[in-house]
Amino acid sequence: MKTNRLERLRRLRNTLPSPRRDATSTSAVEDLNLRTAEDLPYPVRLAASWAWRFLIIVAALWVIFWMISKVSLLVISVLVATLLASLLSPVVKVLNNKFAVPKGLAVGITVIAFLALVSAGLSLAGQRLGAGFADLWNQALIGIQQVQDWLFNGPLQLTSDDVQKVLDDTLTELRGNATKILSEAISWGSVVGQIITGVLLTFFTLIFLLLDGRRIGLFLINLLPRRARPAMDGALTRGWTSLVRYVRVQMLVALIDAVGIGLGAYFLGVPLAMPLGVLVFLGSFIPVVGALLTGALAVLLALVANGWLNALIMLAIVLAVQQAESHILQPLIMGKAVSLHPLAVVLAVTGGTMIAGIPGALFAVPVLAVVNTVVKYIAGRAWDNDPYVAQIYGAELAAAVPPRDSSDADKSSPPAVKTSPQPEARQPEKSVNEE
Repeated sequence: MKTNRLERLRRLRNTLPSPRRDATSTSAVEDLNLRTAEDLPYPVRLAASWAWRFLIIVAALWVIFWMISKVSLLVISVLVATLLASLLSPVVKVLNNKFAVPKGLAVGITVIAFLALVSAGLSLAGQRLGAGFADLWNQALIGIQQVQDWLFNGPLQLTSDDVQKVLDDTLTELRGNATKILSEAISWGSVVGQIITGVLLTFFTLIFLLLDGRRIGLFLINLLPRRARPAMDGALTRGWTSLVRYVRVQMLVALIDAVGIGLGAYFLGVPLAMPLGVLVFLGSFIPVVGALLTGALAVLLALVANGWLNALIMLAIVLAVQQAESHILQPLIMGKAVSLHPLAVVLAVTGGTMIAGIPGALFAVPVLAVVNTVVKYIAGRAWDNDPYVAQIYGAELAAAVPPRDSSDADKSSPPAVKTSPQPEARQPEKSVNEE
């Protein structure tokens, strides 16, 4: 009996379904690992992810700026040569294409004409200033005598002993700091040597940029993967066009500065108004220092020639023109030419000055304009509809398009009926260079 009963129970257990586990609870138990579970809220984890990526970007930029600071003379020379090349390249192009002048000869004519024009302007301004200062020397002596009378007979009531004491203290200070003054003079000598080296390097780079600029650009582009070359070539071409527009607008702004200060000096009766305008035009290409030196020269001429009141009026005119140039002309005209917001132009100049001084102020806007153009071009895939890229690359541009995934095809469409291929004439394929 007992054996039969156990047999029936065994059969009943085999026929009954086995109890099913709750899949949800099982997966939850399996996924729950107290050692790897993140207890931090999602916003904190998101902020931390952004933070360490941002720190890596900042560190990379710091390394780049540190490397640039070690070769600052080379970088500044190349950037200045690039600006000059963007200014002179249209002239070379006109001589080469329209007048059939060989490119090497066109580059030589353009560079020599540019140097002759700049030298003629500086020479004319220097000669007029020299002749004018010779005529103003007597007025300068009268002004010095007036200053002496004010020192001795004015509110200060200085005596000869006081002046002699000041001179003695000055000589003592010079003797005590002779070593420091000598080291400063030697450092200035090294600075002059660096300036001469930079000028020579700039013109050497300028000649080769005008002569082989396209080949240099293609050499850099060919370092990239094949699929990236059409996009980068089109982006850099657009960036170069933006740089050319920047240089032209900068010339317009410098001309407005020169005309404004020159006319102000002319109507105030300040001598040498014309050479002063030439110096203002040339100095406008050097941020901060150029405007400061040319404005100080204009005020000094007005002071020597016409007195304090005239000098104060000239100072007001110089400040008004420079403020209008910095806060109106540069943001509006420059921002429109290089497709930048006026606020972006102001912030770029200010930030460049704070980071790299005068070179930062000079190159901040053109670098930002080129970067903005390149990023917009690549982000918008503008090379797909760029005739320049299609004309140069052609087959490479078509090969750069990623193939269509077969899974995306319409599987419900009936299969195509196979037909026997018709013989056709085979066209010879053109290479990229032939196109």
